[in-house]
Amino acid sequence: MRTVGGRTDRVVVVGAGLSGLAAALHLAGRGREVVVVEREPVPGGRAGRLDVGGYRLDTGPTVLTMPDIVEETLNAVGDSIHGRMEPLRLAPAYDAHFADGSRLAVHSDVDAMTEAVREFAGPDEALRYLRLREWLTQLYRAEYDHFIAANTDSPLSLVSPRLARLAALGGFDTLARRVGHFVRDERLRRVFSFQSLYAGMAPQRALAVYGVISYMDTVAGVYFPRGGVRALPDALAAAAEDAGVRFEFGAAVTGLERRGRRVTAVVTDRGDRLACDAVVLTTEPRVAYRLLRHTPARAVPLRASPSAFVVHLGTPAGWDTGHHLISFGVAWRETFRELIDRGATMSDPSLLITRPTASDPALAPAGRDLLSILVPVPNLDSGRIDWDRHGSAYTEQVLRVAERRLLPGLTASAEVLHTITPADWARSGLTAGTPFSYAHSLAQTGPFRPGNFPRSTDNVVLAGAGTVPGVGVPTALVSGRLAADRITGSPATRRSTMAAGWSR
Repeated sequence: MRTVGGRTDRVVVVGAGLSGLAAALHLAGRGREVVVVEREPVPGGRAGRLDVGGYRLDTGPTVLTMPDIVEETLNAVGDSIHGRMEPLRLAPAYDAHFADGSRLAVHSDVDAMTEAVREFAGPDEALRYLRLREWLTQLYRAEYDHFIAANTDSPLSLVSPRLARLAALGGFDTLARRVGHFVRDERLRRVFSFQSLYAGMAPQRALAVYGVISYMDTVAGVYFPRGGVRALPDALAAAAEDAGVRFEFGAAVTGLERRGRRVTAVVTDRGDRLACDAVVLTTEPRVAYRLLRHTPARAVPLRASPSAFVVHLGTPAGWDTGHHLISFGVAWRETFRELIDRGATMSDPSLLITRPTASDPALAPAGRDLLSILVPVPNLDSGRIDWDRHGSAYTEQVLRVAERRLLPGLTASAEVLHTITPADWARSGLTAGTPFSYAHSLAQTGPFRPGNFPRSTDNVVLAGAGTVPGVGVPTALVSGRLAADRITGSPATRRSTMAAGWSR
């Protein structure tokens, strides 16, 4: 594994998102002096926050999986998740609603889910679900340590018996086909394959290796931190500060000073000059390349994932939904073609409706509920929608769909607290106006994704959604650790995160 040579005593981490916080914790735990520079006044990055009229909104991810990786990150400085935050396990993980009126509570507990599938689709399908669950578990075990949580310097370094094992499991088939190999009920196929959209791919095109996202959801379990997802970056930042990491909030990086192939200092818009031996850049890759004044050549331009339109609502309390609800429309394949190929909004959209007050009522004023509705929409590269002009109309359209399917009386009772469109994501600096970065196609996966150690310098590494291993809360934390490994070398021993859920 290629690593930074020479002194690495002082490290500047640019960005206090999840990957930057993870990098800072691992580096501090290995004896480095670390400064984190963040343009916002609080940590979190894409795991953003907004307080509106007594409501506490998560403007980024609403799902936490694999808290074992959070624990591993905190362990880097001898800290623990206990006392730092309180992850609440959601049971069910979410409810799935279908256009035919059927509903399925999706559990990560094997016995509860087997019984739910038996009642939903019959005993034969329940047996098939158990085989699917075992395949997802084997897939995760084959991938995690050697393909997700490891640095690679070239595609050739992946050629090994482990790669053959992954191929034997069908990892290079499509996710839709592999899931369909196990379960026959079309509704169940959707439940176990829609997660590929988080990786920017339709299930019919996504590699089956991305079944690991389905594993994290449906086997390892879904959690929600008390106080909102903001509790995660707050916990990581507090642990880092206690470990001696210095934070410079409200400072944007404007340049890097260089001597030959090494960066010697980071310069901010406040006029600060932070001398360093190494740098971790957690910006979007295009921003990192601009700071480095070098963009690596690629045979095929990078393609961004679809984006998300999110509307946050305050309503009277009393909805009978759980914490997460997924509403599938009648259409399926066609809506992905609309979204990804044509750059159009889905004519029959699937919705993710989150009611965090189902788990933590303190996130809203007394007697009120907080809801967020997420709809996949085209990114700004593929779509030509003027969101600043048409965003309000689309909000009304989304509310009408949610009201007709699931939430009668919503439009009359809901107060729109905040909306986020692709234009808003773009204004916050995200590539093509999407929070999901680059799509995880074969040409943008693993060693073919933008690498975390640009060849143009000897002491700058990258972390975050745009580099390896990719998009998501667990992978952002892993990305920070991989960046730390590039600077210090891999620790002699590291606990493998192989548990099916959080080891309490």
